[in-house]
Amino acid sequence: MGMPSGIGIVDTMIGFPQEGFGQYDFIRRQTKDRSSREEMQFPAEYMFKDVPKDLPTADPVSVTLHEMDRFGIEIGVIGVSDETSRAALKKHPDRFVPMGNVTDPNDVTGTVRQMRREYEEFGIRGVGAFPAGTFPQVAIDDPKMYPVYQTCVDLDIPIFCCAGVPGPRLKFTPQEVAKIDVVMYDFPDLVFVTRHGCEPWEKLAWKLMLKWPNLYYSTSAFAPRYYPQEIIGYANTRGADKVIYGGYFPMGLSLERIFSDMPQVPFKDEVWPKFLSENARRVLKIGT
Repeated sequence: MGMPSGIGIVDTMIGFPQEGFGQYDFIRRQTKDRSSREEMQFPAEYMFKDVPKDLPTADPVSVTLHEMDRFGIEIGVIGVSDETSRAALKKHPDRFVPMGNVTDPNDVTGTVRQMRREYEEFGIRGVGAFPAGTFPQVAIDDPKMYPVYQTCVDLDIPIFCCAGVPGPRLKFTPQEVAKIDVVMYDFPDLVFVTRHGCEPWEKLAWKLMLKWPNLYYSTSAFAPRYYPQEIIGYANTRGADKVIYGGYFPMGLSLERIFSDMPQVPFKDEVWPKFLSENARRVLKIGT
C-alpha cells in the first residue's frame, strides 16, 4: 500500500527558521578545520543538499506551522530555550510538545537543576543530548551523564541522544553505539531514543534494541532514501514498535524533501502508523 495519509504525524525533531545558523556556533567553536570554521554556514553542511536557507523569519512559527500542515504533521517536538519556541508552546499547545536539552553535562548540578526547572515550568516531555557536541566532550556512558539519566527516570521522561559518527567534524568516540549497552544495563527504567542514525553501527543498534526493551531509534537528520536498510528491516520484522520518525526542518532538510522521499521507504503497511505517529506518542506520552 505504501505510506498512508491522515495519520497525524509526530515529528520528533523540528524547529523554526532564524537568521543565519547561529544555533550552531557552539559546534563551530570546537572544530579545527578551516572549512567548518569559515566556509560552511553550519558545520555539517557538506552532508546535505537543498538546505532550506532562505526561509522568511518575520513570523517563524507561522512558517513552520504552514510546512507542518502541508505534509500532515500534527505535532512537532521543539526546544524550550529560545523565545520563539516558548511563544509557540504558549500559543499553539495543541501543535507543539516541549523538549529540554542537555547543553553542558560538564556542569552536573546545573544540568539537573535545569532539567527539573524546565519540567516544572514547561512540562518538557523529554530531553535531547549531543555527546560529541559538548565541550569538553562527554560520552554517552560518561559518569557525568548518570545524573541526567537518573533525573529522566525520576521525571519519567525519555532522553533523545545522538549516536554514531557525527556530521560535524568532531571526534566520534563519545557517540559509539556500544556505549549505550552499559547505560541500559545500569538504568533499566530509562527510555533512551537514539538520534542521527547510529552509523556505521546500525546493526548493533537494532541488536541492542532487541536486547533492551526501553531502547528506541529515531530517523532524525536523514532523508528517507538514506534510512539504513538494517533499520528498515528491523522495523519490518521485530522492531515495528521501536523506530520513530524524526525530521530535521529547518536545520538541514526541508519537509518537502523528506516527504517526497518518504513514500519510497519499503515499510510494511502495519509499520507506517507506528513509525509516523504511534511510537512517538507512546514514548513522549502525548495525549496523556
